[in-house]
Amino acid sequence: MTSISINSFEEIIIPASAHPLVMHATGSSRLVRTLLGERVEKTPVWFMRQAGRSLPEYRALRSQGSMLDACLTPELASEITLQPVRRHGVDAAIFFSDIIVPLAILGIEVEIAAGRGPVFARPLRTAADIARAVEIDPRLVRERGEAIARAVELTTGMLAEESESRGEPLPLIGFAGAPFTLAAYLVEGGPSKDHLAARRLIHEDPAAWRALTEWLARVTGEFLALQVESGASAAQLFDSWAGGLPPEDYRAAALPASAASLEAVRALPVPAGAGIDHIPLVHFGVGTGEILRDMASIGIDALGVDYRVPLDEAARRVGGDLTLQGNLDPALLFAPAEVRDAAIVRILEAGRAARAHVFNLGHGVPMEADPDAISSVVRTVHGWRSA
Repeated sequence: MTSISINSFEEIIIPASAHPLVMHATGSSRLVRTLLGERVEKTPVWFMRQAGRSLPEYRALRSQGSMLDACLTPELASEITLQPVRRHGVDAAIFFSDIIVPLAILGIEVEIAAGRGPVFARPLRTAADIARAVEIDPRLVRERGEAIARAVELTTGMLAEESESRGEPLPLIGFAGAPFTLAAYLVEGGPSKDHLAARRLIHEDPAAWRALTEWLARVTGEFLALQVESGASAAQLFDSWAGGLPPEDYRAAALPASAASLEAVRALPVPAGAGIDHIPLVHFGVGTGEILRDMASIGIDALGVDYRVPLDEAARRVGGDLTLQGNLDPALLFAPAEVRDAAIVRILEAGRAARAHVFNLGHGVPMEADPDAISSVVRTVHGWRSA
């Protein structure tokens, strides 16, 4: 496993006056303003998984070394983060990392297997397994987080240069995996189609499940806070597998830990001069149409909607006090341009039902997607104006 140097967190965070919210005015960026509820003239757009396998420059850079090595090498992670910003002209960067990185930082043995995803050497299958894991202090994520903090600092410096050439501020979005999705990976030992081991543990040993997700809430919170204090201007919580739970189980066994994980970001003081009073928070899950209202209930600013629910219907379900983000079906990246553009316009029109709208895909960019098609989406979104 990649070795990670240990530093005091106080030694690696940047001074408040040097935070991009202050130094580079990212609080006035179109993305941050939209997340906080302002309707801007040009709809901001970025893409989940915009940094990565769809870009030839990424594949060239990643020709050697593991995914985890790339995530924990600041110069690589920052360059990969910036690649789609330069190529596509998106309105924000999403930090290049993986949801299992904080677990790796804590010393949990995991690899990201090509074509499969995260694989854990020792799944947490019993209450005893979980009890041993949760003894690890989540604060070590920050204390051992020099590589993450340095990567964020490098990234925001490069974004500032790109912002200067564009004439507008470009923020960095930090992200982390939600406790349920991380717990499911840990219990299953890797990706799963039905998450049966996790769903079984919820009912078979509720106390062990609660201990695991409460611990993971602290781990996730530390990882998000590390990114924000190091220079991210917004944060998104990804719950990739939340849609695999019945709504009642999601409310009881997953949502409380997700809510707790965001408290670490809410507790951060916003730098004086940032122009905003809190860090914008986004909550996204896959297959979550039946639990959108629940996901929206934990004090977030924006709700990511996958491609299965039209944005106007999502707004009806959650109310008009949230920004919505999404939600082009990634399959439409492979469609003829006129078909794709028509779908984009429908989504932009539907997004008018929300208080504000950030355009995105309804899930991540597929590896096989043509980068030119992605750039075309950005041009179409930027060219649209609400009547």
